Amino acid sequence: MRPFSAPAVTLAKIAQSCNADSSIDQAELASLTISGVTHNDGDVLPGDLFIAIPGAKRHGAEFAESAKKRGAIAVLTDPAGAELIKGLPILVVADPRMIAGQIAALLYSAPMRDLNCIAITGTNGKTTVTTLLHQIFQAARRECGLIGTVETRIGSEILGSIRTTPEATDLQALAAVMRERHMRHLVIEASSHALQLHRLEGSYFAIAGFTNLTQDHLDFHGDMESYFAAKSALFNFAMTDLACINIDDPYGARLAASTEIPVISLARTNPKATWHYIEIDTSSKRVQLKVRGSGGILIETTTSLRGGYNFDNLLMAIAIAVESGVDPIDIAAIVPKISGAAGRLEEVSVGQNFSAFVDYAHTPDAVSNVLKSIREFTSGKVIAVLGCGGDRDASKRPLMGKSLIENADIAIFTSDNPRSEDPTTILEAMVYGVNVDQPSQVVIDRASAIAYAVSIAAAGDTVAVLGKGHELGQEIKGQTFDFDDRLVLAQAIEAKQ
Repeated sequence: MRPFSAPAVTLAKIAQSCNADSSIDQAELASLTISGVTHNDGDVLPGDLFIAIPGAKRHGAEFAESAKKRGAIAVLTDPAGAELIKGLPILVVADPRMIAGQIAALLYSAPMRDLNCIAITGTNGKTTVTTLLHQIFQAARRECGLIGTVETRIGSEILGSIRTTPEATDLQALAAVMRERHMRHLVIEASSHALQLHRLEGSYFAIAGFTNLTQDHLDFHGDMESYFAAKSALFNFAMTDLACINIDDPYGARLAASTEIPVISLARTNPKATWHYIEIDTSSKRVQLKVRGSGGILIETTTSLRGGYNFDNLLMAIAIAVESGVDPIDIAAIVPKISGAAGRLEEVSVGQNFSAFVDYAHTPDAVSNVLKSIREFTSGKVIAVLGCGGDRDASKRPLMGKSLIENADIAIFTSDNPRSEDPTTILEAMVYGVNVDQPSQVVIDRASAIAYAVSIAAAGDTVAVLGKGHELGQEIKGQTFDFDDRLVLAQAIEAKQ
């Protein structure tokens, strides 16, 4: 999606902004005007600059001819890409991925500077914090955009999301659309992949939030230090004015102590943190909360959210909303009406005598946190279903299996998205070093595993289906099959009754 109108920028100005070499002279550069920019040849519109980025398997320059046929009038690429392109003016830079966002921001007149932009990063909690913030802003009658894992929202309009954080050219175009439609706020999930791959170059945020850091994505980052460095790249004056950091998390405490930008600290109960709870009463179905914040602000409210990690997520959303100008009195009235993100401890209820939830937990820490939270309100057994994704960080599989065994009364190991891998191989890694004794089981087929969990559930128990959350498909051997944990779980419960 792009803004209805964007000022045309000369190719000469773009070349100057990124210090690019050119295949044409200065006069011709000045005569060509660019009206849009994209890295995807399939999205090219007449008048576009096509940015040809080297990929893992193919170079984007291989698609320059397709881009030309769709109306691209120039290409920006690296020296290797320039060798593959004929018949179009070429701008050459060392790393086109690094500067794609800056060019898009130039073309769309730095849209994020005109919005109260907020980025949330961390291993877990990004989707919930951004969803809560979007709901708070909308309820406070402050039009808000949302870009994240589950969906993209422009006010009340909903679009599908391909990835957590869009590619740089798409991100800037979306921000420009938000500005054009008079959004006051824009809330974005900032993934570590996006930060390391420079998708956020050209972006600027009024506030950046850090939720936590636990093991994930080590297949991409290599080790936890590199993973932390990728997340930390958001917290500097080039990208962000103000940090909002959970200092209960060890990496958060480290970031708060080292970042150059001002920090608002958050902790669940630590009174030294700027924002913290002075009361969390879970004795009734609606949790009673008292929140202390900046300047001694006291907010008394209630929530239907459950689990300590969700209280952390809610605290960050409240703190950022207040720092963004929402009246604390309004927040106290809004919080009881808001709910968590889709697929995040989402209840499935069709009249059964036991509880059932679906959650996106796909890291060892998230599995542990979710199951511990469920334990707090479960009088009977906790029955949990979990798999690990294929073609992703394999080092966390035995850790996730250990978390499942340690925190569930009955652990059911199954497939997640095996992708190109053999599900049996993934499951062998998950159960390595643990004992899977009856009634715990390994059930390769996910639907059968869910059905088994439901079949053994009794009154007072809780069934938790973990790993896929909001996802609507299951990826197996290059194909995606329809699969919604929420629907499959509901169908299994109905079949039992």
